[in-house]
Amino acid sequence: MASSVIRVAQYLNQFFGQVGGEERADLRPELRPGPVGPGLLLQELLGARGQVVGTVVCGDNYFNDCQEEARTRVQELLAGLAPDLVLAGPAFNAGRYGLACGEVCRLATAALGIPAVTGMAPEQAAVEVYRRDAYIVPTGPNAREMRQALTRMVALGLKLQAGEPLRGAAEEGYLPRGVRRNVLHPQRAAVRAVSLLLDKLAGRQPRSELTLPRFEAVPRAAPVTDLSKATIALCTTGGLVPQGNPDRIESHLATRYGCYPIPSQGLTPEAFEANHGGYYRGHVNADPNRLVPVDVMRALEAEGVIGKLHTSFYSTAGTGTYPEVAAQMAREITSALRNEGAEAAILTAT
Repeated sequence: MASSVIRVAQYLNQFFGQVGGEERADLRPELRPGPVGPGLLLQELLGARGQVVGTVVCGDNYFNDCQEEARTRVQELLAGLAPDLVLAGPAFNAGRYGLACGEVCRLATAALGIPAVTGMAPEQAAVEVYRRDAYIVPTGPNAREMRQALTRMVALGLKLQAGEPLRGAAEEGYLPRGVRRNVLHPQRAAVRAVSLLLDKLAGRQPRSELTLPRFEAVPRAAPVTDLSKATIALCTTGGLVPQGNPDRIESHLATRYGCYPIPSQGLTPEAFEANHGGYYRGHVNADPNRLVPVDVMRALEAEGVIGKLHTSFYSTAGTGTYPEVAAQMAREITSALRNEGAEAAILTAT
């Protein structure tokens, strides 16, 4: 093979690595020769410019629960492949997968000196964690956009591997990394500032040179005056539902929620299960109180710390849910809790 053909290594989780689903999320890092799963599409997109020489596959749980061991082994496997470029994922909006992909890119660049690119939905948590350590191209929420995501990753990866200078994030198609560099602009600052002001006055959308974060102002609720007389409700975005998920709440991009009476015997694994696409559910399925702490709340009720536990809990799955959908569900749940006499709620996540 000609020396101009670059060597590419890909990192995949157990699902995209075609090993299995959540039941194989504890898979230790393994090396597969050549392309696997979406790597076949990656090889197609690379064409004659590169060859996928190997694929590192690791379970999402193992990478995040055994981080030191996982990082060490993945670094060893990548070093053994001696790639010119590492592509991780894309992870789309999968939280654990995104954290693993971000760390793999950090390892490749910081420890091995190999350029690396991953792809993630802009709203997922791993973007904020790794945006300074990795080049991340924006993707949609799921694998329906695999071709588009890999196309962007390949284009950026080849440019990084060739050592070509990069323009800004918007021009190159990656998520902003929070890195500021001084550049020589043909117009002085006063002229650019007036231009922005004129755009704003004319109703045009001005494009600032400095993007500032926007945070929604959420008013703080008034404190509960006397917990010992208050009715406290439990809510969760961890997806706890009765066995069989009777309300068909989506495990990803949820659009609905459920309200479930708390049985007198409490939450048992025979009656409840976790329905959520973003974390390992085995611990919750073994004891639902780990997610919705009915046992602890009833103990506090017996001790007189709270007045009483609300008779039902509300549940949805928080993975990838669009903010406007989450806000609407919150309004509906809050209204229902007020009507049901609850004075406060404890929201548990994963």
